[in-house]
Amino acid sequence: MKQLVELYIQWKGKEPERTEKLPGAGSNRVYYRMYDSEGRSVVGCVGTSHEENHAFVSLSRHFRTKQLPVPEVLAVSQDELRYLQTDLGATSLFDALKHGREAGGNYSADEQALLCEAMRQLPQLQVTGAQELDFSVCYPMPDFDEMGVMFDLNYFKYCFLKTADVDFHEVRLEHDFRRMAKDLTSEPGTFFLYRDFQARNVMVAQNSPLSSFHSPLYFIDFQGGRRGPLYYDVASFLWQASARYPDELRRRLVDEYYEVARQLTTLPPRDVFDRKLRLFVFFRTLQVLGAYGFRGYFERKRHFIESIPAALQNLRQLMGEGAAGDYPYLSEVLSSLIDKLSSLQNSPKLSTLHSPLIIRVFSFSYKKGIPEDESGNGGGYVFDCRSTHNPGRYDEYKQMTGLDQPVIRFLEDDGEITAFLESVYRLADAHVERYMERGFTSLMFCFGCTGGQHRSVYSAQHLAEHLHQKYGIEVRLCHREQHISTIFPPKQ
Repeated sequence: MKQLVELYIQWKGKEPERTEKLPGAGSNRVYYRMYDSEGRSVVGCVGTSHEENHAFVSLSRHFRTKQLPVPEVLAVSQDELRYLQTDLGATSLFDALKHGREAGGNYSADEQALLCEAMRQLPQLQVTGAQELDFSVCYPMPDFDEMGVMFDLNYFKYCFLKTADVDFHEVRLEHDFRRMAKDLTSEPGTFFLYRDFQARNVMVAQNSPLSSFHSPLYFIDFQGGRRGPLYYDVASFLWQASARYPDELRRRLVDEYYEVARQLTTLPPRDVFDRKLRLFVFFRTLQVLGAYGFRGYFERKRHFIESIPAALQNLRQLMGEGAAGDYPYLSEVLSSLIDKLSSLQNSPKLSTLHSPLIIRVFSFSYKKGIPEDESGNGGGYVFDCRSTHNPGRYDEYKQMTGLDQPVIRFLEDDGEITAFLESVYRLADAHVERYMERGFTSLMFCFGCTGGQHRSVYSAQHLAEHLHQKYGIEVRLCHREQHISTIFPPKQ
């Protein structure tokens, strides 16, 4: 964080007035919104991979030369682990489509207009964006090839199929996988394949300062892109499991895409296009199930678990349409998988996510004693934060708490509290998971420091947010000496 602020100073000439951490996503990249004294903001990114950041920065700069709607990179650190980009706001296309999604796919006229615009913009990025593009900057690979396809198919096999306890013959399945990989990569790979084209990676920036673009939609998180065929991104977007697009709307959106794309490049006749698209939809569905299995069953992220039934419904529909007809043994295995759907949904892996466990997290001052456990179970963990650097020793922080940004910056730049919490997280995660498996109802974590104001407040807040985000269960947070209480409700 300190180095990101230094980059901002190099670019702006002075420190940001305030900085706020943005909600995390699926990657290890961390984003911050950074404001100047007049309330204008940019987004700062801290990554862990030089190659990944280099890909994003290079692709963004190239796409800007093609007048494509992507954020502008404003400044980059020398090691390329940090950069600043234009702020496109906080509303993604996924957010803008919430009403229609929650209505079971009954999208309003305005929502459908946004979807149509997304499908009209996509071929511009794929075709125009590929022109004069140096694909060697792409990360982790420059091309959509057989090796990448096999990686994704084996991801599905090991992270989803095996977790469903479906018996299969490894060698026979491998033969069908290799046949599918050849079919998928037989398509010309001359376009920019976004790879992660989904509603969460499209921003609705209607009041954006980037007025040179006519569309309100902007693309982000394209750093995993590579050279490849057109069909993949269409399949990825329109058959996203949780979107619940009705078949009629899907057909209309494919129409919108096809009409724009054929003006930019040579396409096969529509019936051939649709047949090839269906193969990519089939592949993408297996790939998504693999990701859901890993993120849900192994990393225990609730959102991915909840998306599995919709993805399986997509698979069931594709099987009914004969999508696996060219791969007879794979078709047999997938039929067995679908037959086990009900038992999969009732598996112990899923049942733990409906745990009755309630977690209580406290910050407190040792001068006033350790908080009592109201559940009657005898309490839980008590962590002593007094070994870490105390911001309360400095006049500028004495009237603040561990919830205030200057204190947060002090603690995180110092680093002692974050190292302390890494150990706490490992211990807490293991304990929470065991309690969920055993059906326990209460667990308590307390953080104490000298005054219950800075270090303990920071630690309690971060553990509460960590456990709620990771497990989706109810967390009750109390900063006792600050008289602040918050309830993080269970995610439904």
